[in-house]
Amino acid sequence: MELTKLRYFYTVAKHCHVTRAAEEIHIAQPALTKAIKQLEEELEVPLFYKKGRNIFLTSFGEYLKAKLDVVFLHVDSIKPELETLKKEQRHTVKLNVLAASTAVTDAVVAYKKRNPDVVFQVIQNETESDCDVSVSINEASESALPPIKKDRLLEENIYLAVPKNSDYAKRSNITLNEVKNEGFVHLAGSRFFRLLCDKFCLQAGFKPHTAFESDSPTAVKNIIGASAGVGFWPEYSWGKVSTEVVLLPITQPICKRQLALRLHLSPTPSVYAEDFYEYLVKFLQRRQQKIQDKK
Repeated sequence: MELTKLRYFYTVAKHCHVTRAAEEIHIAQPALTKAIKQLEEELEVPLFYKKGRNIFLTSFGEYLKAKLDVVFLHVDSIKPELETLKKEQRHTVKLNVLAASTAVTDAVVAYKKRNPDVVFQVIQNETESDCDVSVSINEASESALPPIKKDRLLEENIYLAVPKNSDYAKRSNITLNEVKNEGFVHLAGSRFFRLLCDKFCLQAGFKPHTAFESDSPTAVKNIIGASAGVGFWPEYSWGKVSTEVVLLPITQPICKRQLALRLHLSPTPSVYAEDFYEYLVKFLQRRQQKIQDKK
């Protein structure tokens, strides 16, 4: 059954009047009558009967109309619902945050205050293929992500975070080999950063011993401040450390990473996506500059 013929029948059934139905759906009356006749032949039942100059629904016609009441209720709601969804998507920025989650969260909060209509969907999944903006370590694979429209790399030093009351805290810099026997405090869940830091340790000739893991940067710096170990700390993307922690530049090996900020081509682009991308780049650059000005 063709949906068009069902729509023709439904309109006639509502009015029980062919002329008024033809006017509503903008079709010639003979063509409408022919379509109804074809539908009756296809269903092999009469849908209308005449009584004088009027037409009425048969029991088959009443049954079909009752079924179509539900069908067209849903069909007719599709367009406005899609318009609503389209509007929501135009105001939604999809973020895939694989690195610098603390800094990106701070940027989202600040941007949201300036643009209250924007909605953010934040995920952390390197296999996700639908996003407007992604943030990752440049060495990480992003093969599953959409094509790139804009790309910016920001370099970030990786420091060693040590307890303020430790002998290390008196130093102006340090080599990783000097802390090979220390317990390391890691940020759990940050897979790419963890792999990068393990790589630095391997370059220094050892495999780090894990003393503590947490999925919270705040917990990591508090644990280090409590003299429970040492840990790696990105220069600016994780924010400030506590007063009980000292950050030491690592001279050997050279510990750096590149944050890749990417704006992706999306089949349903957000009106805010590119503006937020530019805002995020400047936000991180300002945070980086503040750190450098303090040196």
